[in-house]
Amino acid sequence: MTQNRNDKKIKICIVTISLSKGGAERSTALLSRILHSEGFEVFLVTLNDAIDYPYAGNLINLGLNKPKNETIFSRFSRFVKFRNIIKNENFDYIIDNRSRQFALKELFYLYFLYKGNNILYVVRSFNISQYFPDNKYVRSKMIRSCKGIVGVSKLIAATINKRYHTNKALAIYNPIAEFEKSSEQIVKDNYILYLGRIDEAVKNLSLLLDAYKNSVLPDHNIKLKILGDGPDKHWLVQKIKALKLMELVEVLPFTPNVYPYLKNAKFLTLTSRYEGFPRVLIESLSASTPVISVDCESGPNEIINHENNGLLVENFNHHKLSQAYNRFVLEEELYLHCKQNAEKSIEHLKIENIAAQWTNYLKNELS
Repeated sequence: MTQNRNDKKIKICIVTISLSKGGAERSTALLSRILHSEGFEVFLVTLNDAIDYPYAGNLINLGLNKPKNETIFSRFSRFVKFRNIIKNENFDYIIDNRSRQFALKELFYLYFLYKGNNILYVVRSFNISQYFPDNKYVRSKMIRSCKGIVGVSKLIAATINKRYHTNKALAIYNPIAEFEKSSEQIVKDNYILYLGRIDEAVKNLSLLLDAYKNSVLPDHNIKLKILGDGPDKHWLVQKIKALKLMELVEVLPFTPNVYPYLKNAKFLTLTSRYEGFPRVLIESLSASTPVISVDCESGPNEIINHENNGLLVENFNHHKLSQAYNRFVLEEELYLHCKQNAEKSIEHLKIENIAAQWTNYLKNELS
């Protein structure tokens, strides 16, 4: 049992926007399960009513019965309820997984919602301004007031410490999630897989399509499946039509059950402009499916051992990405070597290893 100095279980409040669709949300749900299994008393607060991923602990869904056209009064009422929960439960730590780019909102959280509590900020993307506002005063106040900062990659943690002149940030990786494997569903076709949000500004799907079109994959009838939802889905379909790839590229809606798609893919590919610690890469490797990723900031070069469990490619270069795709088709020995090493290459990311790091951090390093 995990206890504090008063011989009570350490009580954790995890705050998130939702538990649906994104890799960050999946990681947050998994964090609740990790801490619960480690003996912490876990409360999970969601601001929106979107719950797809399995979680553990006491769920407080502040988005339940939220009106479509919410008034300022109804929103403030929800936050008053949130503040009362925080006061009544007397949490040892609040772990904030939200995006936090708006200065006034963060002042409200600091001086009203979180006042008097130990705050831990989690940063899940190299787009760090998404987690700390541009306003220098507010940002500095957040960093001075918080108990600690967890970045999901070494680069994120090091960048925060250097950029904001602090030593509060450290890295704890996202762990491998256990898949639901009861279904023996076989996804047909010989295909490669993109799995993630359909957001051109972040995921650079133009690079993905250009590299695929100019590779040997279409000639070998190896299709591209794009699995996910997002704001640019209509644009993506039009782009596929313009490139005359409709018979080879399939766009599929988001599903929480991604294991069959990963397991049956030839390889997974990632083309993002930036990331955090991309869960899709470790999920693919855990399903024994090798990966080809651009070397974006941050994450891929902390996961991929080039030519051992996948291929790491210069970013924003569709020629080199096409060449990497070609290698996994034409160089069978290389492909099989990467596939054989895929799962064992991420053993250090097993849940029990990441759980031990979180427990040590909360029990020892922050005390």
